[in-house]
Order: sequence, then C-alpha cells, then structure tokens
Amino acid sequence: MTEKEKMLAGEWFNPSDPELKADAARSQQLTRLFNATTEEQKDYRRQLLKKLFGSTGEKLTIEPPFHCDYGYNIHVGEKFYANFDCIILDVGEVRIGKNCLLAPRVCIFTVGHPIDPELRSTGVEAAKPVIIGDNVWIGGNTVINPGVTIGDNVVIGSGSVVTKDIPSNVVAVGNPCKPIKTLK
Repeated sequence: MTEKEKMLAGEWFNPSDPELKADAARSQQLTRLFNATTEEQKDYRRQLLKKLFGSTGEKLTIEPPFHCDYGYNIHVGEKFYANFDCIILDVGEVRIGKNCLLAPRVCIFTVGHPIDPELRSTGVEAAKPVIIGDNVWIGGNTVINPGVTIGDNVVIGSGSVVTKDIPSNVVAVGNPCKPIKTLK
C-alpha cells in the first residue's frame, strides 16, 4: 500500500510521503487564497471551497480564516455554515450533514499519534473518521476528537470536548461532552 492508501484506510502512515506532501501543499494554497478573500468575494470563496472539499451542497459558507490538512476528505451537506477560525484536520474522512452550523473556533480532529513513545518518534500518524448528522449546531470553542459520530438534531454546547459518540436529538455539553437533555 502507498502511504496515502494507508492513511485513507486508517492505518499508521508516514505524513512526510511526497504524494501526501503535494496534497497538503495543494490544500495550503487553496486555503491561503480563500483566507485572503474579502467579504465581497462570496462566489469566489464558494468556488475555492468546492475545489478544496471532497463534496459539498450548493449552499455553503465558511468565514475566514479556515484551515484543513487535505480538504478532499471533507464532505458537507446543503446549507453548511462555519464561523471564524474553523480547523478541520481531515487526515481521515469528515462527513457533515445538511443544515449544520459551526460556531467560531470549532475544531474537528481525525488524526492521532501513537501512545508508545518509540513508535511516536518515527513520525507516523493514523486517522479515524468523524461523522456529524443533519441539523446539528456546534457551539464555539468545541473540540471534536477522532472517531466520533454525532447524531441528527444535536446541539453541542460551547467549550465542549467531544470524545465519544453523541446520540440523535440531544443537547450535549462538557468535558467530556455528555447528553444533558433530550429534544422532541
């Protein structure tokens, strides 16, 4: 397997691989162009995001600055909105449903490093996907960790650290994030 194939399969891989470095450089170029846009360039912003992401709905808005690793592992549904300072480390797949809102400084991480210090010193990484359902609102300064699934119709409170799956139709808050209220 190539290092990219290992990465996409969720296995340990070397991020210094030339193919992955080229993919990251492409992402850095597109996000640099996106982050340099003005508020009058909404159509151009959308074009850059559609080129960067794996798939999108027609209506999507992200407020600069925005950062990601590769872009092509990000898939967002219709009416996606992310406020300022969103970071998506998309070494693994990130799937976000329709009608989702991300408040300022939401961070979504798919990548992890080995716990064993010897293996960690080799520089390898591995990723687990993050899946977010439809009609989800994620509060500001929230961190979503690798391998998490968030169901439909969920509200995640500001400052939460999501370390485990969150079921549909709940309000969840805290560190670690836990459901505190059922909706509907």
